[in-house]
Amino acid sequence: MGPYDSAVSTGSTTSSPSSAAKPSEIDGLLAGAGYKVRSTELHQVAQRLERLETVMVNAPSEISQLASDVLHCNPSDIASWVDSMLVEFNPPVSIPSDLSDFSDLTYIDSVVSPAINQTVCNNSWVEHHTPQQQQQELTHQLTVVTAMEEDSGIRLVHMMMTCAESVQRGDLPLAGSLIEEMQALLTRVNTGCGIGKVARYFIDALSRRVFTPQALCPTGWSNENEILYHHFYEACPYLKFAHFTANQAILEAFDGHDCVHVVDFNLMHGLQWPALIQALALRPGGPPLLRLTGIGPPSPDGRDSLREIGLRLAELARSVNVRFAFRGVAASRLEDVKPWMLQVSPKEAVAINSIMQLHRLLGSGPTRVSAIETVLGWIRSLNPKIVTVVEQEANHNQSEFLDRFTEALYYYSTMFDSLEACSLQPEKAVAEIYIQREICNVLCCEGSARVERHEPLAKWRNRLGAAGFRPLNLGSNAFKQASMLLTLFSAEGYCVEEHEGCLTLGWHSRPLIAASAWQPIQDPVINHNNLL
Repeated sequence: MGPYDSAVSTGSTTSSPSSAAKPSEIDGLLAGAGYKVRSTELHQVAQRLERLETVMVNAPSEISQLASDVLHCNPSDIASWVDSMLVEFNPPVSIPSDLSDFSDLTYIDSVVSPAINQTVCNNSWVEHHTPQQQQQELTHQLTVVTAMEEDSGIRLVHMMMTCAESVQRGDLPLAGSLIEEMQALLTRVNTGCGIGKVARYFIDALSRRVFTPQALCPTGWSNENEILYHHFYEACPYLKFAHFTANQAILEAFDGHDCVHVVDFNLMHGLQWPALIQALALRPGGPPLLRLTGIGPPSPDGRDSLREIGLRLAELARSVNVRFAFRGVAASRLEDVKPWMLQVSPKEAVAINSIMQLHRLLGSGPTRVSAIETVLGWIRSLNPKIVTVVEQEANHNQSEFLDRFTEALYYYSTMFDSLEACSLQPEKAVAEIYIQREICNVLCCEGSARVERHEPLAKWRNRLGAAGFRPLNLGSNAFKQASMLLTLFSAEGYCVEEHEGCLTLGWHSRPLIAASAWQPIQDPVINHNNLL
């Protein structure tokens, strides 16, 4: 008990008249005596010593058993020594392996699995407790572990915000040390769901930004991204909502026209168009001639993947007696597309379809500032019957990193929460990679490399209005289509709402994507003879 007595004696010294000594002098005395503790820590050490004394009094039979273990501790490091003793007397809580009645808490198995085996082997625990007592004890232990994990989750959120603030100030050494602490703290939470999963992806993005800023996440159009897009489409209703809502609006805009032309800004396997082809086949009076121009990335292996998609859609159109023509336009970026490439005829009713693409034209550089204006300008020159726009309902285009980080953390936490309702496990796992790449681009990249520049519907209203477009009401049919779509998903948290003729799909009270439709405002006819 020598180290214990010495510690108490040192504690008494701090409360004596000699305590007028400066803290630095006391620190020097402690260091000279061989104790690795500061004067400011003595109060906390004293509290822990009192706890240790209480535990040792209540369990004297175990003291001799720990004697050999104490020899491996360094009593001079008094704070660590006391903590190690407390751990010996208070091992981690044990949880029986039978958690059938607590299926929603089975993740705790990974947190305390070493203790579980010990508890299962301890038959006396079972023999001396009634089933009701066992249940009460288990409930208490689960509450303790859950509280510990919740506390770690809250600490992670605070540390992530502090780290983001350090990145904004340019204090990368502090950000780096915080990242290392957070990565260690992640081992104490379940990273398979909830805040643990969100924190894992955001800490990874912060780590990339601080340690390997040159290793940017792949962005833009690519065949690999098409695969991730497809799984995201299958895993949750967001892209299906976008496609169904846009298709309903396009179908209504094409009513009465015999020759129609859809320009798709991001073909992505053509997932959107079989439903429209079948709807046109059932149109009263017979289907029109449908032309589809699909824009997508060049094939890295030399294959004409756009043409292959066109052939599959043509086969479907032939099977339902819809006259069909397809044209593929290969481009790495949407701003590289020129209107003459689309071969639009003035005799056609044209629909421009943009599913989560226009935000990629936003930016702060001098060349990208005009990209959105240029594209909206030539869209308007085509005089389309309708322009369907679906965008993420988020504000990830702020210049300040901390603002962008905060908004992204809120937005993607909700997105991951909604994904937990997905029952398609393989699709969900790959869909999370799709979202992770978005997060990485939002947080790791700047300048032209940052293309995920999401903005909310209110800003798109202002921008499209200034570019010469007026909003079209999506109507009750689109709302019904979206509501029926959600019946395919068992989760009750998805919610469709109507806002001034536009539709949003979100999780509980948070809208996550917004669909809108637009039409160019016709310029008044000018009599040029009067200008001569």
